[in-house]
Amino acid sequence: MHMGIRKKILSGFLILAMMLFLAGAWSIYELKTVGSSVQRLLDDNYKSINAANSMTEALEREDSAVLLLLSGHWKQGREIIESGDRSFQEAFHIAENNVTIPGEKTYIGEIQKAYGAYKDLWIRPIVGTSREKNLEWYFQEAHESFLNVKLAVNRLRALNAQVMYETATQVQDRAHRAVIPGVVAILSALVFTIMFNYFVNHYMVSPIINMTKSVQGFLKTNEPFQLKVETKDELQSLAYAIEDLVAQSGKRQVSQ
Repeated sequence: MHMGIRKKILSGFLILAMMLFLAGAWSIYELKTVGSSVQRLLDDNYKSINAANSMTEALEREDSAVLLLLSGHWKQGREIIESGDRSFQEAFHIAENNVTIPGEKTYIGEIQKAYGAYKDLWIRPIVGTSREKNLEWYFQEAHESFLNVKLAVNRLRALNAQVMYETATQVQDRAHRAVIPGVVAILSALVFTIMFNYFVNHYMVSPIINMTKSVQGFLKTNEPFQLKVETKDELQSLAYAIEDLVAQSGKRQVSQ
């Protein structure tokens, strides 16, 4: 069974549509995969970075409170330092329960150890003891311990910021890969369109033009209608029908 002109044209458009559909589906899948995975990673990194920022702010308040205690302001100093401690603990637990990066647990452990040492310094009374107004103790022990905790928190923040940057770079790379199917589809569709146009002209348009010339030649000069159609479809049937018609017309002219 031979394929007709209608089916040939329809199949050409169906192939083109299928190519575009597959390319579009591929691009959508890539973009959707990138979006969901990247969003999850960015959310995790942002949560840890935000927790690190909160811990730093809490530490700054605790350091200020230690200075108040050194100056003899017991009540105000204890209120601020206890509030800072609660804020630090809340932020620390968020970071502790959001370990998603290799090695991040080690950084959490360093923060916990450094903060424990820092808290041991101010949890004991300062006002009314030898440490009150003792700036040497503050700079050599309290402030030094405060800086150790802050450094550990900064390491955690830097780790998550680095991973966030790497994630953004991966997003850019995967976005480029997601565009590739569209580019391939456009190029493929262009090549296929050129090929399809060539076959349409070669197997459909050219035979029709040749038929028209042959019929016109017969009408003007009685030239024999001779046309070979390569495809076995409606054009070949049309060529045979015209050939029979011309032959019958020639016989009638001879008999007359």
